[in-house]
Amino acid sequence: MPPAARNIPTSRPSTPLLDKIQNVVDLRALQMQQLAQLAHELRQYLLYCVGQTGGHLGAGLGVVELTIVLHYVLDTPNDRLIWDVGHQAYPHKILTGRKDAMLGMRQAGGLAPFPKRDESPFDCFGVGHASTAISALLGMSLIDGQQLQHVAVVGDGALTGGMAFEALHHMAHSQANALVIVNDNDMSINANQGGVAKFLDETGADGGPKAWFTALGFTYAGPVDGHDIDSLLKHIQDLLRLPGPKLLHIHTIKGRGYVAAEQDPVGYHAIDKIDPIHHQPADVGASYAQIFGDWALGLAAKDPRLQMITPAMVGGSGLSVFADQYNERLHDVAIAEQHAVTLAAGMACAGAKPVVAIYSTFLQRGYDQLVHDVALQNLDVLFAIDRAGVVGEDGATHTGAYDIGYLACLPNMLLMAPSSAQEATAMLQLGYDHEGPAAVRYPRGAAPEGAMVADLTIGQSHVLQQGSRVAILNFGALLAAAAEAAASHHATLIDMRFVKPLDYNRLQQLLDYDLWVTVEDHAVTGGAGALVAQWLAQQTCAEQPKLINLGLPDKVLAHATRHQILVESGLTSAGIAAAISHTLTV
Repeated sequence: MPPAARNIPTSRPSTPLLDKIQNVVDLRALQMQQLAQLAHELRQYLLYCVGQTGGHLGAGLGVVELTIVLHYVLDTPNDRLIWDVGHQAYPHKILTGRKDAMLGMRQAGGLAPFPKRDESPFDCFGVGHASTAISALLGMSLIDGQQLQHVAVVGDGALTGGMAFEALHHMAHSQANALVIVNDNDMSINANQGGVAKFLDETGADGGPKAWFTALGFTYAGPVDGHDIDSLLKHIQDLLRLPGPKLLHIHTIKGRGYVAAEQDPVGYHAIDKIDPIHHQPADVGASYAQIFGDWALGLAAKDPRLQMITPAMVGGSGLSVFADQYNERLHDVAIAEQHAVTLAAGMACAGAKPVVAIYSTFLQRGYDQLVHDVALQNLDVLFAIDRAGVVGEDGATHTGAYDIGYLACLPNMLLMAPSSAQEATAMLQLGYDHEGPAAVRYPRGAAPEGAMVADLTIGQSHVLQQGSRVAILNFGALLAAAAEAAASHHATLIDMRFVKPLDYNRLQQLLDYDLWVTVEDHAVTGGAGALVAQWLAQQTCAEQPKLINLGLPDKVLAHATRHQILVESGLTSAGIAAAISHTLTV
C-alpha cells in the first residue's frame, strides 16, 4: 500500500443519486444540473470500491466527468465506446450495470480488472495492453458504417505507442466517422516522457496538436478542461454531429478528487487493498523487481557500458533508484515495446551492453524485433523479464505464460529461470556477460532466499535432493512446492536453471528412472516441459521413463489470486504430489 494512503472510505459512502443509477437509461433520465453531484458521488464510491479490492485508482478518478458525459450523450451499448488500456474504465463499469458487483472485482469469479467482451455488452472490445483502441474502433467503424457513433478514449501515455499512430494514419485515410478523445494528464504509470508529451503541450497557431491533426485530416477541438461537464457536453455533442474523423483533446488530472493521488499520481496509479475483504498474508522478503534494481545499480557503478531500457515500466521493474542515480543511462521509451527492443539492438551494435527491463506480457509486443533485430543478428542484449508466469488479480491480459514458448524457439537465445534471489542475481550477471541474446524470466512478488550460487555454468542444472524412481525437474519459481512434493515421494529434485540450453547430460543420467515430472510457471503447451518431452522422444533406449508435464493449462486464465490459480492448475506441493501418486499407480 502506498505509504500516504489515507481518507479512503472504509465503509460505503452515502451516494443517494448514484444509488438510483442501475443502468445508462437511469443516467440519461437525469437533468444536466444533476451530473456534477453524480460525479462527486461516483468518485466517492470508486474510492471505496478500490480501497476494498485493490486495483487501478488514479486513472479512473481522472475520467469521472468524461465517463458520465459519454454515457449521457452516446447510445451505448449500441454506439461503440472503447477505453484504451482500461485503467480508466472503473467508472464505466459502475455506470453500466456493474455497480453492485464492484466489490468482487479482481477476485475469482468477480469482475475483470479491464473491459472484457463477455462480461458486458458495454465492453465492446477487450483491452489491457495500451495503444490498441483506435485500431479496433476503426475496424468497427468501417463495418458498422454511419448508423452508429464510434468513440475511443486514449490516454496520452497510450498515444506514445506506434500502433496508435498507425491507426490514426489509416483513420485519416479512410475518413471514417469516429471520434478519438485524447485524455491528456501528463502521465502514463510514470510521468510521460519524450516528444509526444511535449507536442501535446504546444498550443501555438503554427504548430502543436491542432495544426498537426488538422493537417492529417481530423477535425480537432481542444484543449478542453476534462473536469468541466458543461464544456465536455458541448464539445462532444458538436463533434458527434460532424462527419469523418474527429479528435477531442482534453486535459484531466490523474487522481482528481483524492488529494493523495493528485499529489502522487505514480504511487496511486494502483493501490493494494486498504481494508481487505479477504485477508491475504503479505509477501516476505525482497521482490524479484527489487533484486533486479539492486543488481543494476551495482553493475552501473562498475561498468559504463550498461544502458537500461524500459517501455514505461520504471517503477514496476524496480528501476526508480537507478533512474535517480543514472538518469543518463536509463531510457524510458514510453509505451513502445517494438522500439525498445530495436533500440537495444542498435546500442549493442555501437558497443554498449543494453538491458531491456520488460514484463513478459509486454515483450510479446516486440516479438518481431526480438526475432529479426536481435536474435538473427546474435546481438548482446539482455532481457530482464518480470511478471513471468501467473500474475494473479490483473488477469489474462497481464499473465506472463508464453515467453518460454516464443523465446526458446529462437536461435542464439540463452534462457534462464531462477528459483531464488541468489539465482536471480547470478543469472542476470551471467546473461549480461554472455555474448549474444539472453533472457532471465522471473515472477511478480517476493523471491525466496537460497544458497549462494558459485557454480552457475551455462546449461548445467543443480541437484538439490537425490532420490530414486522419480525425478522432478523444476524450472524457476515453483521450487518450494516441487521440493515438498519431492520429499513426500523420496524423489530426485533438480533445479534445472536453464530452459535453453537444457542440461542434456543430466537428462541422460535420468533415463533409468520410472517417472519424470517437469514443473514450471508457464503454459504447459510450448513450455520447458515440452522441450524435455521433445528430447526424450528422440532417445532410442528400450524403456523410457513416463513423463508428466505440469504447468499452466491451455486456456485463458481468469483473474484470481496467484495462489488460487496455482491450486487450480495443480502447481502446489499437494497438486504435484497427487500427480505423481496417480501416475505411479496407473
